[in-house]
Order: sequence, then C-alpha cells, then structure tokens
Amino acid sequence: MSLTAVQVKEAKSSDKDQKLSDGEGMYLLVKVNGKKYWRMDYRFSGKRKTYALGVFPIVSLKEAREGRYEARRLLSEGLDPSEVKKERRRHTSVPTFAEIVNHWWHHEKGQWTNDHASRVIKRLKDNSFYDLGKLPADQITPLQIIAVIKKIEGRGALDVANRVKQGIKAAYRYAVQHGIVTTNPAGDLDGIVKARKVKHRPSLPKSELSQFLVDLDSYALRGTLLTHFAIKLLVLTFVRSGELRGATWDEFDIEGRVWRIPADRMKMKVEHLVPLSTKALEVLSRLREISNGELLFPSVINRKKPMSDNTMRQAIFRMGYDGEVEGKSKAVPHGFRATASSILNEEGFNPDAIERQLAHQERNGVRAAYTHHARYMDERIKMMQWWADYLDQLLD
Repeated sequence: MSLTAVQVKEAKSSDKDQKLSDGEGMYLLVKVNGKKYWRMDYRFSGKRKTYALGVFPIVSLKEAREGRYEARRLLSEGLDPSEVKKERRRHTSVPTFAEIVNHWWHHEKGQWTNDHASRVIKRLKDNSFYDLGKLPADQITPLQIIAVIKKIEGRGALDVANRVKQGIKAAYRYAVQHGIVTTNPAGDLDGIVKARKVKHRPSLPKSELSQFLVDLDSYALRGTLLTHFAIKLLVLTFVRSGELRGATWDEFDIEGRVWRIPADRMKMKVEHLVPLSTKALEVLSRLREISNGELLFPSVINRKKPMSDNTMRQAIFRMGYDGEVEGKSKAVPHGFRATASSILNEEGFNPDAIERQLAHQERNGVRAAYTHHARYMDERIKMMQWWADYLDQLLD
C-alpha cells in the first residue's frame, strides 16, 4: 500500500533501521537516530542498486514520488538514474536556490524547536521553490526575489511575505559566508513589504480592572475551576498565555518563591524568572489540590497536553468582556501584560525592571548580549508583590 503524508510525518525510529514501502521500489528509510531518507531500489544491467531521492521533510512525499517517476523514465530509456545524477552534478558547480536554502536550514535548525524548524522550511518551499528552487543560486536577481515576495503580498499574507524575505536573505548570507556565492540578492530588500497597521491586543483599562476581578471570582462558582485559576495566575504574573498553559510543576520553586520558565518555552529562547507573590503561592497551593499531573493546566481531552489557547479567551468573553456588553471593554489573555505594564509604569517602577519582567527582547544590541534572566531581580520581587497587593486592594 502507498504511504500517506501523515504516516511519513509520524514514523518513529526503533532499535533498528526501518523501511516503509510506497511501492515501485520506493520507500522511506527511518534510521535508528530518527532521520528519514527517501530511497528507491532498482536493477540496472543485472545489478541491484539504490537511488537517493532526498531527505524528509526537505523532500516531501509528493516530491519523492516525482523523483521516482523521473528515475523510472530514465530506466525506460536505458539510463542509470544514479549515473545521470552524478553527471548532472559534474556539470553544475553552483548549487540551486533550493540547495542553498536546504544547506542553511540544516545548519540553523539545531537552534530551533522541531515545530519551528518545520515551519521555516515549509514556508520557504511553499512560497519560493516553485519560482526559484531549480535556478542556479548565483543567477537569481533582486527583481526575481521581489516578484516572489510581491506574489505573497498580493494574497494579503504580509507576515508570510516578510518571513520568506528574511529566510531568503539569511540563506544567502550563509551562502556568502561559506563561499558558495559572492553576493546576496536579498541583502537590500528591507522595507519591500508594505507595513501592516499594528493591531494591539485588547486590554482592560485600569478603571475596569476591579470589576473584572470581582467577575473572575464569580466565574469560579459557575465555570471551570481550573480555568479560573489559570486566569488568576495569568493576571498575577502577566506572562504570555502559552508560557502559562505549558507550565509544569517541576518549574516551580515554592520555597524559593520563583517560577523558572525554561528557555525552550520562551519566545526569545532565554530562561525567564517570575518572582512569586504571596497571592500567587496561595493560588498554586489551591491549584495543587485539583491538578496533580505534570502540567498545571492540562487539556480536558488529553491530560498530557496543555489547555487550549482558546479556553481562557472564551471564559473571559463569557464573563462579558467580549466587546458586546455595555460598560465592559473587550479583553484577551495577552492583554493583561499591557494592563500591568501601564499601571506599573504609572506607579513609578523602574521601566527596565518592568521590561525584563515582561521578558521583552532588549532593543539595544550591546545590552542584549549581557541581558541576564536575573537582572533587576530585587526590584522585580518587590514589584510583583506590590502588584499582587494592589490587585487584592482592588478586589476588596
């Protein structure tokens, strides 16, 4: 039976190499180390040979099948696919655009999460390989890259257009640095994508925070208690929603009164410290009574996975903060970061300490090199306790 894209993606390694057949000699070779290779066994001049069709996920199932079709066509003409490939390489000293992108991706992917690495290569393949993939890398001009970017922009996908442009620029930078090409045709294309009007996430004004806290306590009586605690802890710590939903109990040092969010769960890939106020510790203590798995906030469907991104948002909307109730502004989980930042700045706390607690990237490049997760820690401890006390006063 032929393979499916899902089978290919989910194929797992075992204690020995595996071959998953797709028919007509082609198969996916899953190595013990988890790497996946497309291969095709065939016979030529009475000898059994193997033809390499590429590496997954750089080469998709569909592309591997196209390679198999091409190899079988060559065989029908009395040609050895492996020898034809070698001959083509001898006559093409400069790699194609697709090849330099793949070289760059393999070089960089170790710094990224698996999901992010997959998104990066898929985005470039889907949006640039059709037009540029087979062209020699040193013959591609800025105008050709601009045409690709403008095609994406024409779909209204401005974020994708920017990311594709950045990916092409980075791939060529790698190629220049490794002597593969001499110039970067995407090097001067900053600003080529029209700017999208920034839409700030809805956040509660200071004047409505007190009523929100009252409504949140009422929600505990009629909604899901786990969701109530999630929103409560989100307001107290003003971390990003994803950082909270993915939290595990082993990240919390209750005696040390600190939550250590590991680098691989942070947007900027740097460990982040969250000082825990007395109120936050109280919430954690009550939460421990109903959440005793690895995750603080597991999904109701699969307790090994975190709560859905939409769970807190929908709870807040049900409390009336969906923009449809008179006297109540629209609010979303991420917006509490802006609410906290605004109030703390008004109260005269050190702006640098606030920015560090928000885990924002340091804008100054030199300072960024020395940014440490514990910067301004004494100020942040006092600030987080003040914030919790302030929220208690509003609720009272």
